[in-house]
Amino acid sequence: MPPLARRDVRSLVRKLGAHARPAQQRQALNTITGLSFCGEDRDILVAIATAGAIPPLVRLLGPSSSADVRGGAAVALANLTVIAENIVTITAAGAISPLVVMLGTSSAAQVQQSAAGALARLAKNAEIAVTIAAAGAIPQLVLLLGTTSTAETQRTALGALMNLASNADNQVTIVAAGAIPRLVLMLGRGSPAEVQQNSGIILHSLALTADNQVAIAAASAIPSLVLMLGPGSSALAQEIAALVLAALAFSNADNRVAIAAAGAIPPLVQLTGPGCGADTIPMAAAS
Repeated sequence: MPPLARRDVRSLVRKLGAHARPAQQRQALNTITGLSFCGEDRDILVAIATAGAIPPLVRLLGPSSSADVRGGAAVALANLTVIAENIVTITAAGAISPLVVMLGTSSAAQVQQSAAGALARLAKNAEIAVTIAAAGAIPQLVLLLGTTSTAETQRTALGALMNLASNADNQVTIVAAGAIPRLVLMLGRGSPAEVQQNSGIILHSLALTADNQVAIAAASAIPSLVLMLGPGSSALAQEIAALVLAALAFSNADNRVAIAAAGAIPPLVQLTGPGCGADTIPMAAAS
């Protein structure tokens, strides 16, 4: 990035400050958010962070900011996480608590979506995923899976839960928050492909314990997973469904009987054929 451009970024960051005029502040935020989408140009992201943008962006997440300002700041912070070091800096600046507040029912859908997206990016760091859970994000994210949320809000909430679910303690919290029935519902044919797939990935993480195997089966996941094995699903969705079924079948005789009774064997046999992906074969065979 040329020196002039770096000076421009520093000037924009100064305009994010608490003493800037609201219109000036909003314009600077919009420009920085737009620049932050240039993820392929890491120099721009480095310039934004080194110019000191992260602390004022975190401050703009607070309740004194308007909904569009809070949402824009969350988007900019999410984009800055492309550089791993920024994840630590954003967390140290105190972003997690206001982002969790933004997930609440009093927030507009766009604000909830932006906050969930930022938390999803931050949760890629295993230690920070623990901090996010401790801040109370999981129950709020599970609520966002409900039918009153927009499809895009559901998608971003799933992304955050998917990253949080890599931690065993977080898995317990996700189940306790009532996620399993909601995740099973999102496996249905009416859900977008990405929503089906991410719901399946989370269910697979949860299905690694015996109690959760029983709970997932009791929520009627098996018929939906068998449907995902069919030709109407993408190869990725089929692989995910086979993986979840394999986890549900592991050391659980009742689930193995239910999987067979739901008609899983023919499509699983198809998945072990010559046209399937290499990853699918062990998944299907394990079921």
